[in-house]
Amino acid sequence: MSTHPFRIIKPEAGGVGLKTRKLELGTKNLVGARVTQARLARGMKQIELLAQLQLSGVDLSVPALSLLEGQKRPVTDKELCALADALHVSVDWLLGR
Repeated sequence: MSTHPFRIIKPEAGGVGLKTRKLELGTKNLVGARVTQARLARGMKQIELLAQLQLSGVDLSVPALSLLEGQKRPVTDKELCALADALHVSVDWLLGR
């Protein structure tokens, strides 16, 4: 499995200490890597995606989204549809079809 190349922003450089994902992706969903890919392609932060999901009636926490993107947590059908809408991609694309 591949990892995603997140940029490390060091706190002493004025950043917030974001870390690179060091663990391999999990196996609990098929869409996590695609969610991350689509979110980053749109220049969205996780918190911005969470706000869009909330408008669709899907209330996730930051840790829950992180686990979802890392494929360490299952995704419900309602979450899948809301993610596709928020990211302007199809459910089929998220599923890798």
